[in-house]
Amino acid sequence: MSRTTSATLASLVALALAVWAAQTQLNPFYLQILGLLGINIIATISLNFAAGFGGMFSLGHPAFMALGGYTAAILTYPVAMKASRIPGYPDWLLQLQLPFLPALLIGGLAASFVAILVGWPVLRLRGHYLALATLGLTVIVQVAILNLVDYTRGALGLSGIPGLTNLWWITGFLVLTIYVVYRLVHSRFGRALRAVRDDYVAAQMSGVHVARTRLIGFTIAAFFAGIAGGLLGHLLRILTPGQFSFNAVFLGVAMMILGGVGSITGSILGAFIMTILPQFIIPFERGGNVLGVEVPALNGLTQIVTALILIGVMLVKPEGIAGAKEFSWQVLFGLPRAGKGSGSVRGGAGADV
Repeated sequence: MSRTTSATLASLVALALAVWAAQTQLNPFYLQILGLLGINIIATISLNFAAGFGGMFSLGHPAFMALGGYTAAILTYPVAMKASRIPGYPDWLLQLQLPFLPALLIGGLAASFVAILVGWPVLRLRGHYLALATLGLTVIVQVAILNLVDYTRGALGLSGIPGLTNLWWITGFLVLTIYVVYRLVHSRFGRALRAVRDDYVAAQMSGVHVARTRLIGFTIAAFFAGIAGGLLGHLLRILTPGQFSFNAVFLGVAMMILGGVGSITGSILGAFIMTILPQFIIPFERGGNVLGVEVPALNGLTQIVTALILIGVMLVKPEGIAGAKEFSWQVLFGLPRAGKGSGSVRGGAGADV
Protein backbone atom coordinates (compact mmCIF):
# COMPACT_ATOMS: atom_id res chain seq x y z
CA MET A 1 0.00 0.00 0.00
CA SER A 2 1.43 3.38 -1.03
CA ARG A 3 1.90 6.27 1.37
CA THR A 4 -0.79 8.30 -0.37
CA THR A 5 -3.32 5.46 -0.11
CA SER A 6 -2.46 4.93 3.57
CA ALA A 7 -2.80 8.67 4.22
CA THR A 8 -6.19 8.76 2.48
CA LEU A 9 -7.51 5.80 4.48
CA ALA A 10 -6.18 7.29 7.72
CA SER A 11 -7.89 10.60 6.89
CA LEU A 12 -11.20 8.86 6.27
CA VAL A 13 -10.91 7.01 9.61
CA ALA A 14 -10.07 10.28 11.38
CA LEU A 15 -13.03 11.97 9.69
CA ALA A 16 -15.36 9.17 10.80
CA LEU A 17 -14.09 9.47 14.39
CA ALA A 18 -14.56 13.24 14.28
CA VAL A 19 -18.13 12.83 13.00
CA TRP A 20 -18.87 10.27 15.73
CA ALA A 21 -17.47 12.58 18.40
CA ALA A 22 -19.41 15.57 17.10
CA GLN A 23 -22.64 13.60 16.78
CA THR A 24 -22.41 12.40 20.39
CA GLN A 25 -20.91 15.43 22.14
CA LEU A 26 -22.12 18.61 20.42
CA ASN A 27 -25.48 20.30 21.03
CA PRO A 28 -28.06 20.68 18.22
CA PHE A 29 -26.96 24.24 17.37
CA TYR A 30 -23.36 23.31 16.61
CA LEU A 31 -24.48 20.17 14.82
CA GLN A 32 -26.65 22.29 12.56
CA ILE A 33 -23.74 24.66 11.81
CA LEU A 34 -21.51 21.71 10.88
CA GLY A 35 -24.33 20.27 8.80
CA LEU A 36 -24.76 23.55 6.92
CA LEU A 37 -21.00 23.62 6.34
CA GLY A 38 -21.04 20.17 4.75
CA ILE A 39 -24.05 20.99 2.59
CA ASN A 40 -22.49 24.26 1.44
CA ILE A 41 -19.32 22.42 0.47
CA ILE A 42 -21.32 19.93 -1.62
CA ALA A 43 -23.21 22.75 -3.35
CA THR A 44 -20.04 24.80 -3.97
CA ILE A 45 -18.10 21.84 -5.40
CA SER A 46 -20.97 21.06 -7.76
CA LEU A 47 -21.15 24.71 -8.84
CA ASN A 48 -17.38 24.80 -9.34
CA PHE A 49 -17.58 21.65 -11.46
CA ALA A 50 -19.87 23.47 -13.89
CA ALA A 51 -18.34 26.96 -13.73
CA GLY A 52 -14.71 26.40 -12.80
CA PHE A 53 -13.96 23.20 -14.68
CA GLY A 54 -16.58 23.51 -17.41
CA GLY A 55 -16.66 27.26 -18.00
CA MET A 56 -20.46 27.30 -17.58
CA PHE A 57 -21.01 30.20 -15.18
CA SER A 58 -24.44 29.23 -13.95
CA LEU A 59 -26.59 31.30 -11.61
CA GLY A 60 -29.30 28.64 -11.58
CA HIS A 61 -27.79 26.44 -8.88
CA PRO A 62 -30.33 27.47 -6.18
CA ALA A 63 -33.08 26.33 -8.57
CA PHE A 64 -31.58 22.82 -8.71
CA MET A 65 -31.23 22.79 -4.92
CA ALA A 66 -34.88 23.81 -4.58
CA LEU A 67 -36.02 21.08 -6.98
CA GLY A 68 -34.02 18.42 -5.16
CA GLY A 69 -35.05 19.69 -1.75
CA TYR A 70 -38.78 19.90 -2.39
CA THR A 71 -38.86 16.58 -4.25
CA ALA A 72 -37.07 14.72 -1.46
CA ALA A 73 -39.17 16.43 1.21
CA ILE A 74 -42.47 15.55 -0.48
CA LEU A 75 -41.41 11.92 -0.92
CA THR A 76 -40.45 11.52 2.75
CA TYR A 77 -43.33 13.55 4.20
CA PRO A 78 -45.33 11.45 6.70
CA VAL A 79 -48.54 10.05 5.22
CA ALA A 80 -50.49 11.06 8.32
CA MET A 81 -49.53 14.72 7.80
CA LYS A 82 -49.99 14.96 4.05
CA ALA A 83 -53.77 14.74 4.04
CA SER A 84 -54.15 17.53 6.60
CA ARG A 85 -51.37 19.88 5.51
CA ILE A 86 -51.24 19.36 1.76
CA PRO A 87 -54.59 17.95 0.65
CA GLY A 88 -54.02 18.93 -2.97
CA TYR A 89 -51.78 15.94 -3.68
CA PRO A 90 -53.12 13.12 -5.87
CA ASP A 91 -54.14 9.95 -4.04
CA TRP A 92 -51.02 7.97 -5.00
CA LEU A 93 -48.77 10.72 -3.62
CA LEU A 94 -50.81 11.08 -0.44
CA GLN A 95 -50.12 7.42 0.33
CA LEU A 96 -46.45 7.49 -0.65
CA GLN A 97 -43.62 7.78 1.86
CA LEU A 98 -40.15 6.71 0.77
CA PRO A 99 -37.01 6.08 2.83
CA PHE A 100 -34.49 8.89 2.98
CA LEU A 101 -31.86 7.59 0.55
CA PRO A 102 -34.20 6.84 -2.39
CA ALA A 103 -35.92 10.20 -1.86
CA LEU A 104 -32.57 12.03 -1.95
CA LEU A 105 -31.50 10.25 -5.13
CA ILE A 106 -34.84 10.94 -6.80
CA GLY A 107 -34.50 14.60 -5.82
CA GLY A 108 -31.07 14.70 -7.44
CA LEU A 109 -32.43 13.01 -10.56
CA ALA A 110 -35.31 15.50 -10.72
CA ALA A 111 -32.79 18.35 -10.69
CA SER A 112 -30.77 16.57 -13.39
CA PHE A 113 -33.85 16.09 -15.54
CA VAL A 114 -34.66 19.80 -15.42
CA ALA A 115 -31.00 20.56 -16.15
CA ILE A 116 -31.23 18.50 -19.34
CA LEU A 117 -34.44 20.24 -20.42
CA VAL A 118 -33.04 23.69 -19.69
CA GLY A 119 -29.44 23.01 -20.66
CA TRP A 120 -30.11 21.82 -24.19
CA PRO A 121 -31.16 25.28 -25.44
CA VAL A 122 -29.45 27.44 -22.79
CA LEU A 123 -25.96 25.98 -23.04
CA ARG A 124 -25.68 27.32 -26.56
CA LEU A 125 -25.05 30.63 -24.80
CA ARG A 126 -21.75 31.59 -23.22
CA GLY A 127 -20.38 34.05 -20.68
CA HIS A 128 -22.76 36.57 -19.15
CA TYR A 129 -25.55 35.50 -21.53
CA LEU A 130 -25.50 32.05 -19.97
CA ALA A 131 -25.36 33.55 -16.47
CA LEU A 132 -28.47 35.66 -17.12
CA ALA A 133 -30.35 32.77 -18.71
CA THR A 134 -29.67 30.47 -15.74
CA LEU A 135 -30.58 33.28 -13.35
CA GLY A 136 -33.96 33.28 -15.09
CA LEU A 137 -34.29 29.59 -14.16
CA THR A 138 -33.85 30.49 -10.50
CA VAL A 139 -36.60 33.09 -10.79
CA ILE A 140 -38.93 30.68 -12.60
CA VAL A 141 -38.49 27.93 -10.00
CA GLN A 142 -38.99 30.36 -7.13
CA VAL A 143 -42.19 31.74 -8.69
CA ALA A 144 -43.42 28.20 -9.37
CA ILE A 145 -42.88 27.26 -5.72
CA LEU A 146 -44.84 30.34 -4.64
CA ASN A 147 -47.77 29.57 -6.93
CA LEU A 148 -48.03 25.78 -6.66
CA VAL A 149 -49.67 26.09 -3.27
CA ASP A 150 -51.31 22.67 -3.46
CA TYR A 151 -47.87 21.03 -3.65
CA THR A 152 -45.46 23.39 -1.89
CA ARG A 153 -47.73 25.45 0.41
CA GLY A 154 -46.44 28.53 -1.37
CA ALA A 155 -44.94 31.31 0.75
CA LEU A 156 -45.81 29.43 3.96
CA GLY A 157 -43.14 26.89 3.15
CA LEU A 158 -43.10 23.14 3.55
CA SER A 159 -42.72 22.63 7.30
CA GLY A 160 -42.70 19.49 9.40
CA ILE A 161 -40.17 17.74 7.15
CA PRO A 162 -38.69 14.71 8.93
CA GLY A 163 -35.31 15.56 10.47
CA LEU A 164 -33.50 12.70 8.77
CA THR A 165 -30.29 14.54 7.89
CA ASN A 166 -27.39 14.10 10.29
CA LEU A 167 -23.62 14.45 10.05
CA TRP A 168 -23.24 10.86 8.85
CA TRP A 169 -25.45 11.43 5.81
CA ILE A 170 -23.84 14.77 5.05
CA THR A 171 -20.29 13.44 5.44
CA GLY A 172 -21.07 10.41 3.30
CA PHE A 173 -22.40 12.50 0.42
CA LEU A 174 -19.59 15.03 0.89
CA VAL A 175 -16.94 12.34 0.47
CA LEU A 176 -18.87 10.90 -2.49
CA THR A 177 -19.12 14.33 -4.14
CA ILE A 178 -15.41 15.04 -3.74
CA TYR A 179 -14.47 11.59 -5.04
CA VAL A 180 -16.78 11.68 -8.06
CA VAL A 181 -15.86 15.23 -9.08
CA TYR A 182 -12.14 14.56 -8.62
CA ARG A 183 -12.32 11.38 -10.70
CA LEU A 184 -14.34 13.11 -13.40
CA VAL A 185 -12.00 16.10 -13.58
CA HIS A 186 -8.98 13.82 -14.01
CA SER A 187 -10.66 11.55 -16.53
CA ARG A 188 -10.90 11.73 -20.29
CA PHE A 189 -14.26 13.45 -19.92
CA GLY A 190 -12.76 16.01 -17.53
CA ARG A 191 -9.98 16.85 -19.97
CA ALA A 192 -12.57 17.31 -22.70
CA LEU A 193 -14.66 19.52 -20.40
CA ARG A 194 -11.67 21.73 -19.58
CA ALA A 195 -10.70 21.88 -23.24
CA VAL A 196 -14.18 23.19 -24.06
CA ARG A 197 -13.83 25.71 -21.24
CA ASP A 198 -10.50 27.01 -22.50
CA ASP A 199 -11.23 27.09 -26.24
CA TYR A 200 -14.37 25.46 -27.51
CA VAL A 201 -13.41 25.97 -31.17
CA ALA A 202 -10.09 24.18 -30.70
CA ALA A 203 -11.81 21.46 -28.68
CA GLN A 204 -14.37 20.94 -31.43
CA MET A 205 -11.62 20.75 -34.04
CA SER A 206 -9.93 18.10 -31.87
CA GLY A 207 -13.00 15.88 -31.99
CA VAL A 208 -14.74 16.88 -28.75
CA HIS A 209 -18.54 16.96 -28.94
CA VAL A 210 -18.91 20.38 -27.34
CA ALA A 211 -22.69 20.46 -26.81
CA ARG A 212 -22.86 16.95 -25.34
CA THR A 213 -19.83 17.50 -23.08
CA ARG A 214 -21.23 20.74 -21.66
CA LEU A 215 -24.68 19.22 -21.15
CA ILE A 216 -23.31 16.19 -19.29
CA GLY A 217 -21.20 18.42 -17.03
CA PHE A 218 -24.16 20.71 -16.37
CA THR A 219 -26.39 17.73 -15.54
CA ILE A 220 -23.88 16.18 -13.12
CA ALA A 221 -23.52 19.51 -11.31
CA ALA A 222 -27.32 19.80 -11.04
CA PHE A 223 -27.55 16.28 -9.56
CA PHE A 224 -25.25 17.08 -6.66
CA ALA A 225 -26.97 20.44 -6.17
CA GLY A 226 -30.27 18.55 -5.86
CA ILE A 227 -28.68 16.23 -3.28
CA ALA A 228 -27.51 19.28 -1.32
CA GLY A 229 -31.04 20.70 -1.41
CA GLY A 230 -32.51 17.45 -0.13
CA LEU A 231 -30.02 17.31 2.75
CA LEU A 232 -30.76 20.95 3.57
CA GLY A 233 -34.51 20.43 3.78
CA HIS A 234 -34.18 17.45 6.11
CA LEU A 235 -31.65 19.30 8.25
CA LEU A 236 -33.64 22.51 8.78
CA ARG A 237 -37.00 20.63 8.60
CA ILE A 238 -38.51 23.47 6.57
CA LEU A 239 -38.21 24.70 2.99
CA THR A 240 -39.34 28.13 1.83
CA PRO A 241 -38.96 29.98 -1.48
CA GLY A 242 -36.77 32.59 0.23
CA GLN A 243 -34.05 30.00 0.86
CA PHE A 244 -33.41 29.82 -2.90
CA SER A 245 -33.55 33.50 -3.82
CA PHE A 246 -30.92 35.98 -5.07
CA ASN A 247 -29.16 35.78 -1.70
CA ALA A 248 -28.50 32.08 -2.31
CA VAL A 249 -27.16 32.92 -5.78
CA PHE A 250 -24.74 35.48 -4.33
CA LEU A 251 -23.65 33.18 -1.50
CA GLY A 252 -22.87 30.28 -3.82
CA VAL A 253 -20.87 32.40 -6.26
CA ALA A 254 -19.04 34.12 -3.38
CA MET A 255 -17.98 30.77 -1.90
CA MET A 256 -16.65 29.58 -5.25
CA ILE A 257 -14.79 32.78 -6.13
CA LEU A 258 -13.40 33.29 -2.62
CA GLY A 259 -11.89 29.81 -2.48
CA GLY A 260 -10.80 29.54 -6.08
CA VAL A 261 -12.51 28.89 -9.40
CA GLY A 262 -11.51 25.51 -10.79
CA SER A 263 -10.42 24.00 -7.47
CA ILE A 264 -12.11 21.44 -5.22
CA THR A 265 -9.84 22.53 -2.37
CA GLY A 266 -10.86 26.14 -3.01
CA SER A 267 -14.53 25.18 -2.85
CA ILE A 268 -13.99 23.68 0.60
CA LEU A 269 -12.10 26.75 1.83
CA GLY A 270 -14.66 29.19 0.43
CA ALA A 271 -17.61 27.33 1.92
CA PHE A 272 -15.84 27.06 5.28
CA ILE A 273 -15.16 30.80 5.48
CA MET A 274 -18.62 31.87 4.30
CA THR A 275 -20.37 29.45 6.69
CA ILE A 276 -18.31 29.76 9.86
CA LEU A 277 -17.35 33.45 9.79
CA PRO A 278 -20.94 34.80 10.07
CA GLN A 279 -21.41 32.81 13.30
CA PHE A 280 -18.82 35.07 14.97
CA ILE A 281 -20.37 38.25 13.55
CA ILE A 282 -24.04 37.57 14.35
CA PRO A 283 -23.65 38.36 18.11
CA PHE A 284 -22.43 41.86 17.16
CA GLU A 285 -25.46 42.30 14.88
CA ARG A 286 -27.80 41.52 17.75
CA GLY A 287 -26.00 43.88 20.11
CA GLY A 288 -25.95 43.69 23.88
CA ASN A 289 -23.18 42.29 26.05
CA VAL A 290 -20.56 40.65 23.82
CA LEU A 291 -17.42 39.35 25.56
CA GLY A 292 -18.07 41.70 28.46
CA VAL A 293 -18.48 44.77 26.24
CA GLU A 294 -21.80 46.53 25.63
CA VAL A 295 -22.24 46.67 21.86
CA PRO A 296 -25.09 48.45 19.98
CA ALA A 297 -27.03 46.47 17.38
CA LEU A 298 -25.08 46.53 14.12
CA ASN A 299 -27.65 45.37 11.59
CA GLY A 300 -26.23 44.14 8.29
CA LEU A 301 -22.70 43.71 9.66
CA THR A 302 -22.44 40.16 8.30
CA GLN A 303 -23.12 41.28 4.73
CA ILE A 304 -20.69 44.20 5.05
CA VAL A 305 -17.84 42.06 6.41
CA THR A 306 -18.48 39.35 3.82
CA ALA A 307 -18.44 41.88 0.99
CA LEU A 308 -15.24 43.50 2.29
CA ILE A 309 -13.50 40.13 2.53
CA LEU A 310 -14.59 39.24 -0.99
CA ILE A 311 -13.40 42.60 -2.36
CA GLY A 312 -10.10 42.27 -0.52
CA VAL A 313 -9.42 38.78 -1.84
CA MET A 314 -10.30 39.85 -5.39
CA LEU A 315 -7.87 42.79 -5.15
CA VAL A 316 -5.00 40.86 -3.59
CA LYS A 317 -5.53 37.43 -5.16
CA PRO A 318 -8.08 37.52 -8.01
CA GLU A 319 -7.81 33.77 -8.59
CA GLY A 320 -9.08 33.09 -5.06
CA ILE A 321 -7.37 31.77 -1.94
CA ALA A 322 -6.45 28.39 -3.43
CA GLY A 323 -6.45 29.53 -7.04
CA ALA A 324 -6.60 26.43 -9.21
CA LYS A 325 -4.36 24.43 -6.86
CA GLU A 326 -5.47 21.23 -5.18
CA PHE A 327 -4.41 19.54 -1.98
CA SER A 328 -2.07 16.67 -2.81
CA TRP A 329 -0.46 13.97 -0.68
CA GLN A 330 2.38 13.84 -3.21
CA VAL A 331 3.24 17.49 -2.60
CA LEU A 332 2.83 17.10 1.15
CA PHE A 333 5.18 14.11 1.28
CA GLY A 334 7.53 15.49 -1.36
CA LEU A 335 6.86 12.59 -3.73
CA PRO A 336 7.04 12.79 -7.54
CA ARG A 337 3.62 13.31 -9.12
CA ALA A 338 2.56 10.54 -11.48
CA GLY A 339 1.56 11.69 -14.94
CA LYS A 340 2.68 15.22 -14.30
CA GLY A 341 1.08 17.52 -16.81
CA SER A 342 -1.66 15.14 -17.95
CA GLY A 343 -3.93 15.75 -14.99
CA SER A 344 -3.11 19.33 -14.26
CA VAL A 345 -5.94 21.84 -14.06
CA ARG A 346 -5.59 25.32 -15.49
CA GLY A 347 -6.40 28.35 -13.44
CA GLY A 348 -9.79 29.94 -13.13
CA ALA A 349 -8.82 32.64 -15.61
CA GLY A 350 -9.52 30.14 -18.37
CA ALA A 351 -13.13 29.71 -17.30
CA ASP A 352 -15.81 31.21 -19.46
CA VAL A 353 -17.12 33.73 -16.95
